[in-house]
Amino acid sequence: MLRSLPRTPAPLGPGGAEVLRLITVQRVPVCLTVHASGRRRYGYWQPFSSGSGRGGCYVALPTDECDALHAAGRIELGDPVVDPAKTTYPVRPVVRCAPSATGTPRQVLTA
Repeated sequence: MLRSLPRTPAPLGPGGAEVLRLITVQRVPVCLTVHASGRRRYGYWQPFSSGSGRGGCYVALPTDECDALHAAGRIELGDPVVDPAKTTYPVRPVVRCAPSATGTPRQVLTA
């Protein structure tokens, strides 16, 4: 499994912040697909919206931005689903514990 090392989060650029927001919102699950050829693609299924008349398709996220978020320890990969042509990992934001004003830890999402 691919894992990143914990680090101090670096500031995000606009592209990285938007990708992290999409992953954090999690209205739809984001996945990383690694094809047998080595090609990597992050994306999610956008359901059809009758209001806008758009959707019903896969939406790809910028691979370089997602890989940078993974390397910085801001997103993590779940258990893989493996088939002969590809391996698919669920992607989720990393939840870090930060002390609250009372000194007890609380969970926060890093952005």
